[in-house]
Amino acid sequence: MRADPRTDKTLLAALSRVAPGTALRAGMDDIIRAELGALIVIGDPNALSFLYSGGMRLDLPFTSQLIYELAKMDGAIILNETAQKIVYANVQLMPDPSIASEETGTRHRTAERVAKQTEALVISISQQRETVTIFVRDLRYQLGEISDVLARTNQALGTLETYRQRLDQGLTRLTALEFQSAVMLDDVLVVVQRAEMTTRMAEEIERNCVELGGEGRLIRMQLDELMEDVPRDKASIVYDYEPAGEPQKAGEALERLAGLTHTQLLDFEELAEVLGYPRETNPLDYGVQPRGYRVLSRIPRLPDNVIRHLVRDFSSLDAVIRASHRDLEAVDGVGAVRAREIREGLRRLQEHNLVDRYLQL
Repeated sequence: MRADPRTDKTLLAALSRVAPGTALRAGMDDIIRAELGALIVIGDPNALSFLYSGGMRLDLPFTSQLIYELAKMDGAIILNETAQKIVYANVQLMPDPSIASEETGTRHRTAERVAKQTEALVISISQQRETVTIFVRDLRYQLGEISDVLARTNQALGTLETYRQRLDQGLTRLTALEFQSAVMLDDVLVVVQRAEMTTRMAEEIERNCVELGGEGRLIRMQLDELMEDVPRDKASIVYDYEPAGEPQKAGEALERLAGLTHTQLLDFEELAEVLGYPRETNPLDYGVQPRGYRVLSRIPRLPDNVIRHLVRDFSSLDAVIRASHRDLEAVDGVGAVRAREIREGLRRLQEHNLVDRYLQL
C-alpha cells in the first residue's frame, strides 16, 4: 500500500494554505472554472529572482479576483511568503534544467524543478485536465475533488466510531480485570492495539480535514469528540505496563509503537516486544500488574504529580486500593482530604465499571 504523502508536515502546511475557505483557493477555483491554467509560486521574491526572466512587478495586495485576471497571461505569478501580496506576474521561470523531473507538461515540469531548487511552494493548475498539483521541495500532491475527499472522510469517520467503540469495550474489560488483579499481558496488548489503530484512523481523518479546510469543520468537531481521552489512555497504559517502570523507556515504547507497520501492529509478539517484554513471552499465560496511572487519572481533581507520587510509593494499583487512609495521607501532596477522595474515587470507579460492563452485554 502506498504511503500517504500528507504525513509530511511541510506538505500538510502547504495544503492548509490552499484549502477551501482561503482567499487563495477561491482564486484557484475561479481559474479552473474559467478553464484557464496557472503557475503560482509562493516564497521570498528576492530569493527567487535568479529564476526570473521578464514579467511585471506589481506589489499589489492579494485578491482572488486579481489572481484570476493575471492567470489569463501565460507567465508565472509570484506571491510573497505570506501570500498576502502579488509581487510579479507574467514571469518566465528558468529553473536548472538538469534537475530530474518525471512530469510531461511544461508547466508541471517547471513547477517541480522550481520546488526542488528552492524553498518555495509551487502550485500548477492544469488547463486541460482542470486539476491542481502542488509541489514543495521534492514532494508532489494532486488535490482531490472536495466531494470525493468529503465522502472518503465521512466513511473514515464511521470506521473511527467503530474503532472507538471497540476500544471502549476493551478499556472497560481491562479496568475490571485491574480491580480484580487478574490482568494477563494479552488483555493489555488487545487494548494497546485498538488504541493505536484508533489513533491512526484519526490521523488519516485529520489530514483529510486539512485538505478540506472550511468544508471539514463539522467533521473536525466530531473527530475531537471521538478522540477525547484516547491519547492519554494509550500513553497511560504503556506507562502502567512497561516492565522496567522507567518513564523514559515508556516514552520510547510509545515512539516504537507509532512506528510499527500495520502488519506489525497485528502481531502480538511484536507488540509485546515493543512494550519491553521478551518476544517468546506467551501473552495468554503471562500475568501483569498495572501501576495505576490510568485508573488514578480517572479520579476527578487528582493532579498528575500526585498520581506519580502514588505510583512511586505503592508501585501497583492493587497496593493503592489496599492502602489504608493513613498510608495514603503519608504520600506527598495527598493529605487527609485527598486521601478520602482517592478512596471514594476508586470505589465509584469500581461501581461505574460494573455498570458499564452490564450495559455492554
